[in-house]
Amino acid sequence: MSTKEEISEELLLDEETVKQNEIVLFNDEVNTFDHVINTLVAVCEHSPEQAEQCSLIVHYKGKCTVKTGEYEDLKPRCSKLLQAGLSAEIV
Repeated sequence: MSTKEEISEELLLDEETVKQNEIVLFNDEVNTFDHVINTLVAVCEHSPEQAEQCSLIVHYKGKCTVKTGEYEDLKPRCSKLLQAGLSAEIV
């Protein structure tokens, strides 16, 4: 095995060990589409189009992953979603 192949193999193994968490947003009967969209843009850094698509998925499917990343990045974002009155959790 060449040195280049060994390094590539090590990088692949490192990438697999990084645990990615998700913020899942749940449907509710309280919040308007506009509120959900504006909150996703502000908190999760979505584009307006992405936030609108997520809000529609949540409405019709009951839930949607709205942000993926490391737990330390997601925790304050999830807290802000909850403070805004949305139903969300980190999984």
